[in-house]
Amino acid sequence: MRRGMLFKLMAMFTAVILLCVLLMLFVFALSSREAQIQSRIKALKSQAYDIAYLAGAPARTVLLPANEVTQQMLARKVRAVYEEFSAFCLVVDRSGRMSSNFSSVLQEHQELASTFDPRGIVDTLYRVLGGEEVVAQTEGEDGPMFTVAVPWVQSGAVLGAVYIQTAAQSVRAAYETIWKQAAVAALAAFLVAAAIATFYTRRMMKPLETIAHSAGLMARGIAAPPVNEGGARELKDLSASFNRMSRQIQETEETRRTFIANLSHELRSPMTSIQGFIQGLLDGTVKPEDSRQSLTIVLEETRRLNRLISGLMNLSRAEAPDSELKKTVFNLCETVRLVLITKISAIEGKGIEMRTEFEQEDMYALAARDGIEQVLINLLDNAIRFTPEGGQITLSIAEKDRKTLAVTVRDNGIGVLSEDEEKIFERFYTSRQAHSAGDGAGLGLAICRTILQKHGQDIRLLKDGPGAAFEFTLEKAEKPNGRAAHAD
Repeated sequence: MRRGMLFKLMAMFTAVILLCVLLMLFVFALSSREAQIQSRIKALKSQAYDIAYLAGAPARTVLLPANEVTQQMLARKVRAVYEEFSAFCLVVDRSGRMSSNFSSVLQEHQELASTFDPRGIVDTLYRVLGGEEVVAQTEGEDGPMFTVAVPWVQSGAVLGAVYIQTAAQSVRAAYETIWKQAAVAALAAFLVAAAIATFYTRRMMKPLETIAHSAGLMARGIAAPPVNEGGARELKDLSASFNRMSRQIQETEETRRTFIANLSHELRSPMTSIQGFIQGLLDGTVKPEDSRQSLTIVLEETRRLNRLISGLMNLSRAEAPDSELKKTVFNLCETVRLVLITKISAIEGKGIEMRTEFEQEDMYALAARDGIEQVLINLLDNAIRFTPEGGQITLSIAEKDRKTLAVTVRDNGIGVLSEDEEKIFERFYTSRQAHSAGDGAGLGLAICRTILQKHGQDIRLLKDGPGAAFEFTLEKAEKPNGRAAHAD
């Protein structure tokens, strides 16, 4: 986990952050370069017009020694343009006379000599002397070069031109400094973002590592401690689901162990009894006159084993996840009558008064009929077992609501102890009263609950009188020749 998913997440986050930083740096470089170029052009135009203003001042011209002050101001201005922008400047009047720092600039910037185009300069000056403003950008070997040429005017007439051209290195140096600063800032931002991403990735992976460790313990059959249900919503949901799964697995494992222990106990008792009596008959320790009684006990124990095995098979079928419920619409009252007929011998044998209370003569349910018959048989068997001779059992059917029927099996027997109420639906659970009242294996109510849960219904113990009363629900249906009631 640590070297797999964590490494991949960190690599992905780092790559995404790096890509975003590089993209932002690229966009910034282009925009800053363009902004620097536009700023340089604007500044050069401003300087050109300042020089033109000095050159075109009324009654003053740099080419005539009429005003030494103006000439000195113009010279300083041209020099300042050179020092600030590394550009040479030509100031030309209509007669062709010029004043410039062209020669000195070429001596200091040899790269201008290779890009110097006399004819281009002449053509540009002719255009400017015609009253046109020229702004041009050309790409040299070392970067962009700028040419700005403006007319200088006196009394509305064009008297000359100002021509300025920059060296490529000066423009490139301006935005390269910005790029270096931006690159340093981008690197710092990348490192901070990568550190934050690493921190939160590790923090996010910590619960997953804990879950993986707990899952490993569970795979080895070791009870895993609950994981912390913290972090993001998805991690909280995952941790909560894992804890529920862990609890269910532990409960299932405990149920399995209890089931095996109970099954072993239930099987050992009759098998030990059968083995003992058969061994006594074989080795002669049982007297011949007692052999019939011994064989009778062996027969009862085999019947007890048969009931146990049948109960286990019924429970297994009821709990099978792939078993399908074949629901049909049937007369529930008629089904109860048929089940009672199968139990009439046991009922009459104990002299039990059997009462039926049906809200209507015919009431219909939508369910798997065989399963509901098994539920009724199990509940009646329990009622008969725990009802004393001469007691009473009441089986009633009533509408619980518009969509549900309630079936109740009530007896006036020994009832259910309060400490047994929460456990009576568990497999193999039998109370002390049950041991004294009969030979049940503790599977009947577990089978009832499983069958009804597969129907989406429930069974519960009622606490409204003496004895025991169990109520279960079924989906109500209309009479088949009435409104249609479809099976699932």
